[in-house]
Amino acid sequence: MTILEKRLGELRPTQLIHSFGIGSIIDLPHFSVMLLGLDDWPEGYCGSIAEDRLLRAVQARLGPQVQKLASPPFEPDNDGVFAPNGLRIGIPVATFPRVLRCPFCSLLAPLDRFRLKTVPGRPDLAKYIHANCNKAREPTVLPARFLVACTRGHVDDFPWHEFVHDGPSACPSDLHLDERGGTEASDVLVRCRTCGKGPRPMSDAFGAGAKLPACRGRRPHLRDFEGCTDLPKAILLGASNGWFAISLSALAIPQSGHDELAQLIEAYWELLQRAKSRDVVEFLQSEGKLPRLSAYGPDPIFAAVEARRAGAMREEPEDLKVPEWKAFTAMDPSQRTTDFELEEVAVPVDFSPFLARVVLVRRIREVTALLGFTRIDSPRELGSEGELPKERRMGLARGPARFVPATEVRGEGIFVQFRQDALVEWCCKLGERQDILFASHRAWRQRRHIEPAEGGFPSLRFAVVHSFSHALMRQLALECGYAAASLRERVYVSDDVSDGPFMAGLLISTSAPDSEGTLGGLVRMGNPEELERHLRGALESLLLCSSDPLCADHEPDSDGVTLHGAACHACLFAPETSCERGNKYLDRGLLVTTVCGGPGFFDTLGCLTAPSPG
Repeated sequence: MTILEKRLGELRPTQLIHSFGIGSIIDLPHFSVMLLGLDDWPEGYCGSIAEDRLLRAVQARLGPQVQKLASPPFEPDNDGVFAPNGLRIGIPVATFPRVLRCPFCSLLAPLDRFRLKTVPGRPDLAKYIHANCNKAREPTVLPARFLVACTRGHVDDFPWHEFVHDGPSACPSDLHLDERGGTEASDVLVRCRTCGKGPRPMSDAFGAGAKLPACRGRRPHLRDFEGCTDLPKAILLGASNGWFAISLSALAIPQSGHDELAQLIEAYWELLQRAKSRDVVEFLQSEGKLPRLSAYGPDPIFAAVEARRAGAMREEPEDLKVPEWKAFTAMDPSQRTTDFELEEVAVPVDFSPFLARVVLVRRIREVTALLGFTRIDSPRELGSEGELPKERRMGLARGPARFVPATEVRGEGIFVQFRQDALVEWCCKLGERQDILFASHRAWRQRRHIEPAEGGFPSLRFAVVHSFSHALMRQLALECGYAAASLRERVYVSDDVSDGPFMAGLLISTSAPDSEGTLGGLVRMGNPEELERHLRGALESLLLCSSDPLCADHEPDSDGVTLHGAACHACLFAPETSCERGNKYLDRGLLVTTVCGGPGFFDTLGCLTAPSPG
């Protein structure tokens, strides 16, 4: 498999985690490529992102051999365009799929039947051409738009030869793919000119009756094969179910109760974590890399670095959200750093019976690591991240990974905490609604063969907080100037309070990869007067949906098809990148009284009147 050594495109760091990570297919101007695995990455050009809590969580899932969270490889600043070895540094890719089609003569053939044509200095013009086409002069060929993939993460070129000949055949196969001009798979026909087999419509490759060869266990991103017993499914090139990221994220929470030196060590940890002696610290100071530590000598700095390193090694991995919840609710002044700044403001008076705390998160840093990926089924369809079967998670390297791709963003947000007494008392009155949601949850897991079927239920409290989070996100998107897809939620709800604090709250944030973060537009919406107006607007918008009464009358399905109640794209659903649970466990009827039900948690709030069914 040829690895392209010219830079053909660019991706933002966050895209390499969420949208186009290792194993995904990216469209270039004239052909498509797949991002290769970590074995082919130039590790020496990958920076290190410091976040011990997240690193320990990754090690708990992938093994203790993971040494660092690595930023994507980048070119050093050496005044020239090229790295010292003469090549641009970036993510290595390989051409995929390996079967191409000539749009003029309809020839369907492997890559070696065509020629790669490049233009010096113009990598964007690189393309494969059909040099011997009898219909045009050196036309540009295109990737075949059909692939096969299985639920274990394997993907392969479509088995064109076996498909046309109804199984293995000794025919040398001069295949042609003809299109009738329609948009359906039945309008695409494949035939063999050598033996006359076909034409066979591509619609035969889809559906329950499709008969495709067994999965070969191909891993193009690792350039190898492994055993597989799953039956492959035909998918389209660029289909949304072709790649789903499995990731973990954590907020950078400073340790509380530390002195000024310890907090400064935390701020410079990305540099100091690699310091193995005081001489390294002295060198960094002489180069001006530690300006805020100029009042301290190399010895106390190195001692603090060793203490920080030893403390991190002793700590056991825990729920990533618990320390964040403690930081938001404790409001410890010693935790304030350049990447973490909180300000508690008053709860709007009318909402004090329901909400306990509002915190403006003026500065925050979030680190996200990529652990693997799935195909066909989204990880959100298979339960929470911790319940994902290992055989469904495709790895990023041939063996145990020494590092994992990660990215960091900085931004701002608004944290809202619910009152424990009010929420618990109200949920206890709705035992029947919780039973309905739990029955749907169990049927959902049974339908997808997730064991145990009764496990992983997030409780009715989660549905209340989650629905409120979506309502507030939609309202803020209309007022703060950020696009809806740029806002994200982080829901804090504890399932079992015996092992930790009672959590019932949410963080709505926005972020950017820039070191300065975002502009403060979201935080301004959290001031008490502004926030009260937005909270009322969010709840009033839930009273009536443009899809009512169908939306308001919807219940979580007992057969496990859906996991939401009164919610749809017109009222509560959020963009995929904004929601933690894939728009599941949502019900506006839990917050307000709709035209078809009630009661709602905020019903006693003044000025919220139930709409008329007419």
